[in-house]
Amino acid sequence: MILQREHRKIMAKMLEMIGLVLVAIMTLGFVGVFESYGIKSGMSELFWGCAGGTLLIIIYRKMKRKQDEEKN
Repeated sequence: MILQREHRKIMAKMLEMIGLVLVAIMTLGFVGVFESYGIKSGMSELFWGCAGGTLLIIIYRKMKRKQDEEKN
């Protein structure tokens, strides 16, 4: 049980880091930092891809918290 909690904490931290990276890339893509690589600024595919990934992480974490609350 304790080992399982530690794995959940590690997974939560990893998801937070991935989410922060996605938000950073999304922001940089929106302001046009990646234009030299052929990616247009603004609401590009890069922006929407990162926004979608971040949203999926948020939904997944919310579902896991709800499952944990129901168990306890």
